[in-house]
Amino acid sequence: MTETRVERKERTRRAILDAALALSADTTLAALSLRQVAKEVGVVPTAFYRHFESLDELGLALVEESFESLRAMLRDVRRTADPQFRDIIDSSVAVLVDHVRLQQRQFAFIARERFAGPAPVREAIARGIELFERELATDLAHLPNTGSWSDADLRIVSRLIVHLMVAVVEELIAAGAEPAAERRAAATARTQLRMLMIGALNWKSST
Repeated sequence: MTETRVERKERTRRAILDAALALSADTTLAALSLRQVAKEVGVVPTAFYRHFESLDELGLALVEESFESLRAMLRDVRRTADPQFRDIIDSSVAVLVDHVRLQQRQFAFIARERFAGPAPVREAIARGIELFERELATDLAHLPNTGSWSDADLRIVSRLIVHLMVAVVEELIAAGAEPAAERRAAATARTQLRMLMIGALNWKSST
């Protein structure tokens, strides 16, 4: 079957994204050159510009790609699982572990670029994490026993949870594909989240 122009363009775009992930594995996006990425894909530098205006824009695409599907999956867990915190925690950790395992390179990229990447990429990662926090705060407000929490408390709890999950992602990346290390990281995450929620559910807002 003959490949269409749109399919060929999408295949080249995917190859550019994958090449950037591979080349930045031992460094950062800021240390790469456009020519390096184009050479890895086997295209001339001008072909790169048909897909991305710059390496920064390529980095932004990788950030969006990494966060978008995970955010949707975790949101679905919170809205469709049994509304008991233990069940939501277990399901969310399972989704996170599976997602990081399947997209190891993408999340390793996020972990590196979060502090060492170009400013636009760092800012996009920060915005992505903030969006996780805002969506979680909204969903927490509709779960049992959170009706008395103030908006400020909802934001604080959601921030604590999201930052704990970020740390879990970093542990999972360090674990690589080693099943025992992955299981330990997941078990620790479940315990930490349960402890956090036990404390949060006994908190009384002052406003």
